[in-house]
Amino acid sequence: MTSDPALSAVTVRDFERLAADTLDQSAFDYIAGGAGDERTLVANEAAFGSWQLRPRVLVDVAAVDTATTLLGQPVSAPFGVAPVAFQHFAHPDAEPALARAAASAGITYCLSTMSSRSMEEVADAADAGPGGGPRWFQLYVHRDRARSASLVARAAAAGYGALVLTVDLPVAGSRDRDLRNRLAYPQTFGNFPPTVAGDAGDDSIAVTIGELNDASFTWADLTWLRSLSDMPLVVKGILTAEDAELAVAHGAAAVIVSNHGGRQLDRTPPAIAVLPEVVDAVGGRAEVYADGGIRRGADVLVALALGARGVFIGRPAVYGLAVGGESGARRVLDILAAELRTAMALLGVTRPDEVTAQHVRRA
Repeated sequence: MTSDPALSAVTVRDFERLAADTLDQSAFDYIAGGAGDERTLVANEAAFGSWQLRPRVLVDVAAVDTATTLLGQPVSAPFGVAPVAFQHFAHPDAEPALARAAASAGITYCLSTMSSRSMEEVADAADAGPGGGPRWFQLYVHRDRARSASLVARAAAAGYGALVLTVDLPVAGSRDRDLRNRLAYPQTFGNFPPTVAGDAGDDSIAVTIGELNDASFTWADLTWLRSLSDMPLVVKGILTAEDAELAVAHGAAAVIVSNHGGRQLDRTPPAIAVLPEVVDAVGGRAEVYADGGIRRGADVLVALALGARGVFIGRPAVYGLAVGGESGARRVLDILAAELRTAMALLGVTRPDEVTAQHVRRA
């Protein structure tokens, strides 16, 4: 028996159980919970069962390479770490530990605006370790536009390679678990002074985030946002062909098909269910990614077959962080990478760009 619980994990899902045993209830519920009745949260994982893989045999798969590029940046695998706020709820080492794990694995790490540690500290931590996966910065546009402009400038100066605009949170979703737990907004955290939490006049997570964010931000404002930096713009939170068209028309280099992990509007479709229509709407003019419910290497293959360039995982990586800090997070990434490599070989492909629509069918 090992004393390190992370080493006992065989699958990514094992880490959710281990995290539930490790964290206090309110912290675990913040990470694990969704909006409303959590129907979308549940559907995100279940939707992958609607697709079956169509393996081809007698293919030379002696050398399988999971490497690809996202926005032209080389990565070791077609999955990255999604932005997750307040990672101190999972582990004291928070975002720097998860960023180091992603960098050492050679995959993309996306830092949340609402990080527990500053973007500069996270960048320094990632740069200090081995590897060197890309890092992106996720932005919520706040009512104080100067504050948001400052964040963009700081991200560019700190070496973040893309700006990921989250568009599905004009107000915070109704997250019942957090309300029951009376989960409070942190008084001090990474990218803002302590006074920011008091701006909204209420320290609950939902109220504070919702009142900080600019609910009047529209497509017309993307011109202003793009003028702030040369970083490519990624629009996160797309669930319809119509909005995918608008994102591309307004200069997005990529879109992320996402329902915010089921944490915003409940009863929206899983990303994997609407991925094909978004891919068709984009028509190759921008890269398309997806997140939500990815727990297996085979899930990554389904997304690739439906047209995604790559996928992002949130909760699994944070569960790994909760269980074992940096090493726990790295263990999650290693399990997913190993599963992906095996699944590719059994599917009869040796590179991510060989996965096509011919490799899946509806169940």
